[in-house]
Amino acid sequence: MYDVDLKNFSAVEIVDLIEQSDDHDRQIIFRSLPPDTATTVFEFLPFHFQKNFLDALPVEDAAKLLNNLSPDDRTSFLEELPSKILKELLQLLSPSERIVTLQLLGYPENSVGRLMTTDYISIELNWTVGDVLEHVRKFGHYSETISVLYVIDNQGVLIDDILLKDFLFAQPTAKVSTLSDYKVISVYATDDQEIASNAFQNYNRNALPVIDDKGVLLGIVTIDDILMVVEEEFTEDIQKIGGSEALDAPYMATPFFELMQKRVGWLAVLFLGQTLTASAMAFYQIEIEKAVVLTLFLPLVISSGGNSGSQASSLIIRALALGEVTIKDWWKIMQREIYAGIFLGLVLGLIGFLRIAVWGHFSDIYGLHSTLIAICVGVTLVGIVLWGTITGSMLPIILKALGLDPATSSAPFVATLVDVTGVIIYFTISYFILQGTLL
Repeated sequence: MYDVDLKNFSAVEIVDLIEQSDDHDRQIIFRSLPPDTATTVFEFLPFHFQKNFLDALPVEDAAKLLNNLSPDDRTSFLEELPSKILKELLQLLSPSERIVTLQLLGYPENSVGRLMTTDYISIELNWTVGDVLEHVRKFGHYSETISVLYVIDNQGVLIDDILLKDFLFAQPTAKVSTLSDYKVISVYATDDQEIASNAFQNYNRNALPVIDDKGVLLGIVTIDDILMVVEEEFTEDIQKIGGSEALDAPYMATPFFELMQKRVGWLAVLFLGQTLTASAMAFYQIEIEKAVVLTLFLPLVISSGGNSGSQASSLIIRALALGEVTIKDWWKIMQREIYAGIFLGLVLGLIGFLRIAVWGHFSDIYGLHSTLIAICVGVTLVGIVLWGTITGSMLPIILKALGLDPATSSAPFVATLVDVTGVIIYFTISYFILQGTLL
């Protein structure tokens, strides 16, 4: 039995306790919570915990929990479920909550409409400050936030948003119209969630009104929902950049074979890509037989190209995600990475040249033509690092332009691509420099 007294625990602390407990204790903890606390805790839990708890509840308790959830959190949970289960759970909702839920689920996936809540406070221009404060006292308990009040006309069109504190310092008889500046920042329900995320960053808001194409106020989206989306997208990008498909659940909660399925695909693709490296080397088999010493520096050369490409790819993927650059900036990025590639290549090339030339001066490990080999490696490093930075920076932009996820251009993928071309660059440069000596 679980005997921890949860009365003095916050919702966040209870969530942490649930995540650290085993399955049996989790059920005991959740079922021991008062209804209001259970609803709040449920909204903070990851999806796989939410589903497990809901499945274990009696039908009446499950219906009560679903109806008590805020519309945005309920939508976030329901949209993850298979259609069959979704239909069953919709039947547990009250008629009014079912209508709201179906409206939110009707918006496109990853749209602002899927995140918004209809729990907000709206007021009208002809109200007095006293009317507004009385309205907040009466209905504020049911609102997602009361820090901002939304002014609408008799058609429901959004006119303005006003901070509650502005009403607290105004005369009770003053009209709402005297406090309004008729300037409002809003997002459309059909906008991509990334647009809302950028709006929160640019305008430093805790909540934003959501409107339709006629300007009618449909709901609000709050910063906590946006932060959750940002975290999910960031996690997904990191997993893809690492050369794996995005996980649908936390690492430890993902079944083993599902985890393998997410990882094996990219590994197989990368492995097949690496076989092209072997094919490229086979093409230069004669040159390799004549100058075996060249193969000593092959891992050094191609890894430098892969590393520079991975650096550039990671930087551009993140810049695209943050809105720092767009696909229209491709030429500026190209120019910047050309200069970067040349600079980085010259630095690595000089280090490589000095390492081989100096070592060859005091040893015959590299043969009689160690200086020429040093030149080959130095020149190749400039070329391959330049090629790596260009490839790594442009690939995410190309994928973005094609409507694909830039994070798909993962570091391992870029490294594999540059490895194959690096072999060609290395042996081609070596052929011209060493022709008449080793080759």
